[in-house]
Amino acid sequence: MITRILAGIALFAAFSCQPAEQKPQKPNIVLILADDLGYGEVGFNGQKLIQTPHMDALAASGKIFTNHYTAAPVCAPARGMILTGLHSGHAYIRGNDEWRERGEVWDYAKAAADPNLEGQRPLPAETQTIAKILQQNGYETALVGKWGLGGPLSEGIPTNLGFDYFFGYNCQRQAHNLYPPHLWENETKVSLNNELIVPGTKLDSISDPMNLDSYAKYFQPDYAPNVMHQKALSFLEENSEQPFFLYYASPLPHLPLQAPKELIMEYVEIFGEEDPYDGSKGYFPARYPRATYAAMISLLDQQIGELRKKVEEMGQLENTIFILTSDNGPSYTGGVDFEFFDSSAPFSNGYGRTKGFVYEGGIRVPMVVNWQGQIEAGSQSDHISAFYDLMPTFCELIGVAVPDQTDGKSFLPAILEQEQEAHEYLYWEFPEYGGQQAVRMGQWKAVRQKLKEGVIQTELYDLSADPQEQNDVSEQYPEILSQLEEIMKNEHQTSSIERFQIPVLEN
Repeated sequence: MITRILAGIALFAAFSCQPAEQKPQKPNIVLILADDLGYGEVGFNGQKLIQTPHMDALAASGKIFTNHYTAAPVCAPARGMILTGLHSGHAYIRGNDEWRERGEVWDYAKAAADPNLEGQRPLPAETQTIAKILQQNGYETALVGKWGLGGPLSEGIPTNLGFDYFFGYNCQRQAHNLYPPHLWENETKVSLNNELIVPGTKLDSISDPMNLDSYAKYFQPDYAPNVMHQKALSFLEENSEQPFFLYYASPLPHLPLQAPKELIMEYVEIFGEEDPYDGSKGYFPARYPRATYAAMISLLDQQIGELRKKVEEMGQLENTIFILTSDNGPSYTGGVDFEFFDSSAPFSNGYGRTKGFVYEGGIRVPMVVNWQGQIEAGSQSDHISAFYDLMPTFCELIGVAVPDQTDGKSFLPAILEQEQEAHEYLYWEFPEYGGQQAVRMGQWKAVRQKLKEGVIQTELYDLSADPQEQNDVSEQYPEILSQLEEIMKNEHQTSSIERFQIPVLEN
């Protein structure tokens, strides 16, 4: 306790060493959340084919966290748990819930025209969030990118949950087109200069799939990641004189395979010819799927570099902490060649092991923390952390009390090379993809699959020897297994939402 108090005093002093006439400014926070970016898809984690120089530069001048986890293996729950500081045994949103009782929510054209059909199940407006805490402590807060936690006409919109400004996709389904007909700015629907092309629209039968010109309708004037990026840069410019929190929730590199042509062709020069993707699985076809996917990640990388450059131009670089991570592991469908890129390296690849699943490839995600002058350049931490640690970390960063209802622990000491309290364990449950649970405790990882079939069978892995989770050692270590199963029992609370309940656990 004394160590933590002294650390807090030192941190406060660092922000207070300014001329007496100046008001001390709290550190700015830029949280960058990539969408479906795999652990192995960035250069600082070993990627060789996709160029990520700006992310690598963040790592080279900051700190890589090698044991960082999302709180859920798909979009909406992971985003909800970032904001609320709760793990998936306690969280309100535990899966992707399209709120189907409203009507034809999966009809893209109808939802694009009718805001009542957009968006996912809403977080209640009274929910405590990171953004609310920062907002209440003098921060100007913005979310630019993808929301997914409440339709535009529901109580669960960003401006009800702590964000002074929102621009982007409200709805994850609408984000299945990177040239959408509209985005949202706060509560206003903003039309873009794009025609409505419904995801899953195939090439015309007379079109030559080997000719790039055949794909012209999938490239339109307003590319949403670029439009949103300009809004993020403007937010930074407008808030150079006060503390700001920018939550940059990019839709990249989530499917569909769409990127600016010039970036795609740069990778065609590198990768050479390849077979086109036909647009099955409800996504758009792509002439150069590998090149397009790499271009999407490289564009995200460029945008991250521009954010940092903007903060530097504002004279705020030494007073701004950047955190880069991903909402879950990489996709296994829609034209993504996870084997070519070795997307989950060093963990297992492919369906059942990446996005949607609680094995390492689905939940261990890249993370870099960069804070000029506060972090040892090129350092690394093996501290085991998760998304729900961000709330207590930000609270400690700005010197306010952590809410009573949180499952996280601040990892600010690990960022600053101070004594760090370890988690006893991390916990996951996921009601989709058959129903799943997982616990990590030190080197040990317990996994349950197919819980909705009514059978409980627990696998046990020693991650120190088997990071790919290939060798179930549950029979060799019954005491460890029993301990992790007890955690699974104790950390699960029955969800108030029937869709998120797992019947075999509700005893």
